[in-house]
Amino acid sequence: MVLQAIKYKRGELQILDQLKLPHAEVYDDIHTSTDAWHAIKEMRTRGAPAIAIVAALALAVEVETIARKNELSSVAEEVKVFIVEKLDYLVTSRPTAVNLADAARKLKKTVETVAAKDGASGASVKDAYVEAAEKMLVDDVSDNEAIGKHGADWIVSNTEAGKIGPVSVLTHCNTGSLATAGYGTALGVIRSVHANGALKHAFCTETRPYNQGSRLTAFELVHDNIPATMVTDSMAAALLRLRGKSDNIAAIVVGADRVAANGDTANKIGTYSLAINARQHGVKFLVAAPRTTIDLHTKTGADIVIEERPGKEVTLVKGPRHDGQSLDLNVVETVSIAANGINVWNPAFDVTPAELIDGIITEVGVVEKDADGVFRMEKVFDEDVFKGKATTIGGL
Repeated sequence: MVLQAIKYKRGELQILDQLKLPHAEVYDDIHTSTDAWHAIKEMRTRGAPAIAIVAALALAVEVETIARKNELSSVAEEVKVFIVEKLDYLVTSRPTAVNLADAARKLKKTVETVAAKDGASGASVKDAYVEAAEKMLVDDVSDNEAIGKHGADWIVSNTEAGKIGPVSVLTHCNTGSLATAGYGTALGVIRSVHANGALKHAFCTETRPYNQGSRLTAFELVHDNIPATMVTDSMAAALLRLRGKSDNIAAIVVGADRVAANGDTANKIGTYSLAINARQHGVKFLVAAPRTTIDLHTKTGADIVIEERPGKEVTLVKGPRHDGQSLDLNVVETVSIAANGINVWNPAFDVTPAELIDGIITEVGVVEKDADGVFRMEKVFDEDVFKGKATTIGGL
């Protein structure tokens, strides 16, 4: 069974506290948009798709609770304004992940359209918002499964390693069920390769400084019984050079927090160096992301605002006490691993230029560069292009 990071039914929302993983599985109740803002800001929930879903559902729970208490305004315009203001507030929790802003924009349009109708009421605006937020949850899972299928097919068909036999794949950060509504993006691709019997081995980076790879991706890989090995971020080049052929490493697959119109991609810090390593060692570098992550208003990676986080994330490590033989989960300690007083620069993301990316895996297919070596990301929004459900999108 795939891990469930988001538990929802109308009027109720729980999120798996990812700061406590992999040693404890604790679900936090989310009652309001304020609860969600803090959960996102504190990274108790994270991953661009999951952030958007949690924010949307938290506000759905909030307005549903208000209605059940008979405290919801009967005036459509008042409910619309309340929802729009809350969405604007939620977007401020994490600025780099475009999925949240995209979800807020779509949800605003929904409530504005309903509020403008003749006979609209506060209840009808509330109902329209809740239904739209719930649909985002359902759509995210199906989109992720499609990403997994397209990515798995592409890797087997378009890599030299895929022609030889079962392939190995390296991934970075966490892009699985914990980062989405379910299944995952880049980790979803690995899941699909494994399900097809085409996976030799998965490798995951530790992903310093927040260790999403060692805490979360490794946790998911073990949970799903996928053959996997963890490496530190600084071991990636050596892995590709020394074990690339013996392990038949076909690709590095990562997620994204924002994809610019030209294909430049912002993702967890360390992604850029992996792309350089992939190019040096003849390994394909792929980005897996739903279309909600593609921002056509951001022309290039230079326009992406990079979030900088507290230096203590680099200098401190938190975890249960280990006595040399076993873990004591009842005693959680914070340990300093750096010289006291040292300055720290801690950008949460970096930007990988499009020229280092071989393909961008979406729910409608894998986007490749055209004959001029340019990604045409706008094509993924042209529904007529995908009536045939082609796996590869390029040269259009």
